[in-house]
Amino acid sequence: MLLEIIFEDADYIAINKPAGLLVHKTKLAKDEEPIFAMQLLRDQIGQWVYPLHRIDRPTSGVLLFAKSPEAAALLQPKFATTEIRKAYLTIVRGIPKEDHFLIDHPLKKELDGELQECKTEFWKLSETEIPFASTPRYPTSRYALLKAYPHTGRMHQIRRHLAHARHYIIGDSTHGENKQNRFFKETFGSYNLLLHAASLEFDHPITNEVVTIKAALPEHFKKIIEYLKLDYFN
Repeated sequence: MLLEIIFEDADYIAINKPAGLLVHKTKLAKDEEPIFAMQLLRDQIGQWVYPLHRIDRPTSGVLLFAKSPEAAALLQPKFATTEIRKAYLTIVRGIPKEDHFLIDHPLKKELDGELQECKTEFWKLSETEIPFASTPRYPTSRYALLKAYPHTGRMHQIRRHLAHARHYIIGDSTHGENKQNRFFKETFGSYNLLLHAASLEFDHPITNEVVTIKAALPEHFKKIIEYLKLDYFN
């Protein structure tokens, strides 16, 4: 697999991670011989790389690595702060009432159940209603394309916050709605989580320049946008 490199300088390198690819080795992977973005990128460019953050396996989009431990140490701690500005795109069930809204709802740590402060900001980019019944309750189905900006970095934060608001992400098998996921598989042949890390921006700790990295939508995401007739301008 040849990874798409979307940013590179002397210290950092970023890829547009395909959906389904693990960031690095983990005990959670149940594949007999899983492949990892870190390993693939190392082999592709011929040098060690150091992951600065993670995005979920089914999520596509911007994934940033450092080229040295020193460069990693300068930037990695900032991922726990608002100094790293990340934006995601997602398609959800239903249409939020507000064009711009904030979900401020604490989430439990999955290991010990401790509540953590958690905030995600959302913008409604487009909405649609299609003449198909995804549930027996209504003759039509409504969906929205959202941009999400997480102010904190908790596990599955965007997915869990949208589930809390009952605007389930399409294709989310963990926090989503089974009826919607089944409808998209049967109607559109869509088996993917519709969540994409679209951009990442940070102040370069060595050059002091503002770095903005954008990742194009994968084909499976673009096809659903077209099927649903949602407006999207990259």
